Amino acid sequence: MSETGAIKRTLEHLQRPAKTTNGHPFPADGKTIATADASSAGPGSPDGALSPNESSEVDLSGDAARAEPTAPETPPSPDVATHTTEIELKLLVDAVRLADFGNAPFIAANARNKGARKHLKAVYYDTPKRALQRNGLSFRVRQSGARFTQTVKAEFDNDPLRRGEWEAAVPSLAPDIALALPFIPDKLPADLERHPLEAVFTTDIHRHQRVVDLPSGTVEVAFDQGHLKSGDRSLPVSEIELELKAGSPSAIWELALRLAEHGPVRASIRSKSARGFDLAADTPPGAPKPPKLRLDPSISLDEAFSEILRSCFRHLLQSLPAAEDGRDPEGMHQLRVALRRLRSALDLMRSVVALNKLDLLRAEAKWLAGSLSGARDWDVFRQETLRTVADGCPSVAGFDTLGELAEGRRATCYDKARLALANRRCSYFVIGLGGWIEARGWRSEIAPEGLAQLAEPAINFARNILSAQHAKVLKRGRRFKSLATEDRHRVRLAAKKLRYVADFLLPLCGQRKSTKRFSRRLADLQQELGVYNDMATTTSLLADVDAGSTGSGMAAAAIAGWQAHAMVGVETRLLKAWSEFTRTKAPWSMDAQEQVTRLPQGPSGWLR
Repeated sequence: MSETGAIKRTLEHLQRPAKTTNGHPFPADGKTIATADASSAGPGSPDGALSPNESSEVDLSGDAARAEPTAPETPPSPDVATHTTEIELKLLVDAVRLADFGNAPFIAANARNKGARKHLKAVYYDTPKRALQRNGLSFRVRQSGARFTQTVKAEFDNDPLRRGEWEAAVPSLAPDIALALPFIPDKLPADLERHPLEAVFTTDIHRHQRVVDLPSGTVEVAFDQGHLKSGDRSLPVSEIELELKAGSPSAIWELALRLAEHGPVRASIRSKSARGFDLAADTPPGAPKPPKLRLDPSISLDEAFSEILRSCFRHLLQSLPAAEDGRDPEGMHQLRVALRRLRSALDLMRSVVALNKLDLLRAEAKWLAGSLSGARDWDVFRQETLRTVADGCPSVAGFDTLGELAEGRRATCYDKARLALANRRCSYFVIGLGGWIEARGWRSEIAPEGLAQLAEPAINFARNILSAQHAKVLKRGRRFKSLATEDRHRVRLAAKKLRYVADFLLPLCGQRKSTKRFSRRLADLQQELGVYNDMATTTSLLADVDAGSTGSGMAAAAIAGWQAHAMVGVETRLLKAWSEFTRTKAPWSMDAQEQVTRLPQGPSGWLR
């Protein structure tokens, strides 16, 4: 079987959704809080296109452009808003092929009918300092025919597809903040009272909406085409939204796979809201660092694996838009970090279960990471190395030429990276991974004794793994001061692996001072080892551009000399970081020396 074919099979065993939590004040079970008031075009009325005398542009010159928050004399009645938990994935497609996806055989065979067509216009609001956006909320008023619906959405913790959603009927595109106040964090109403909402951007979308029934669930499929607009800037929209209406979230991944088989798609969790705010600010997509895991020490190993993989997958999906965009080097960096974290998590699982799918997913992650490595190396060289030395040596000639050469190499590497990200192999990998995590596919081929181990407390597993990897770092670093460069590189790799496993499993040991101290010392060591490695990488990059024959030889020599001088300081800091790390007690062993047991090990597990 081909690698792509094997990835497709990861969706064969589709199970229930995992539990989620979030930081916003609504129930996590997705139950309805209340029922919305009916407008003149009630909930049962069909949503049609706008009447001929209605403009397709949204007017931001009146009340909808800047709205003072209004508060009623009495608190809002609880029957003016509805709450649901939205579970949604987007598939980005080429605009010229969007209609063709609507006619895909799998859609035609499973859709209830030909669906409905709508013309949706919306205005997104926030305070001048974007208080709602900074707190993970979006606030919009949408028009569909004669109906106006106000919606507030909030992100879920550690789940890439889920968002909280509150809706209420309103009379126009102007917002009614009073209807939303019961559903936003307590710290925000005062800010909203001081700073009136303003219109940030608009959307104008033509939607073809169908409902698809699968054995695992019912999915609403929306084929969206249109644009976002803020001032004189606009951004085209061409995507397929898959929203779960009933059943298991695995249905979304199953349908996404079928659509990926029909034609090129790219999975995305980046909302229209996120794209619109970036458009308004004229900034590239953000590339957030992975959030810290919060694991209950009492959870099972199976639940721990699920939470760890969800965290890795969300980080991966969050990093993709910024990496594809390329304007912010942090995007490519965070995508590579996400792939390394994912590979480390899969390695972690291989110490318990030996599955072909684990190896396949890890191989695909390694392939994708390899396609990105050159872009990141040249980003570091241009943004840090070249800029620092050029500023420090203004009288040396050749830095401009060297910068142009480096930019050319960087552009070539980014082209290679974008080709990999646009490759259908990447789409199958991402969609297959999402379905496998949702279904907890690692349980499908495991032996009974493996299932029993997955049911055990995760803390026992964590102590074993942390102890083993910690010992490996210490062993490789013996007589650290006298180690050769290649041996220090082996220490760096072991320390990096320990850093990831510590990020995953140390939360099981609680938030004690000793835990935070160990994490800080390990991070310091990894940082200094990374600087040491970056300097070694610079040598190979300079050789690649052949600076001596391009008129930038003096600049290249200045960089080499600068780094040779800086190496003295790096060596001092590195030795200090190593000494402090080796003296730091392992927090997982302080109160559990007798609880560590030997783990069974797969043929290529973490402890190998």
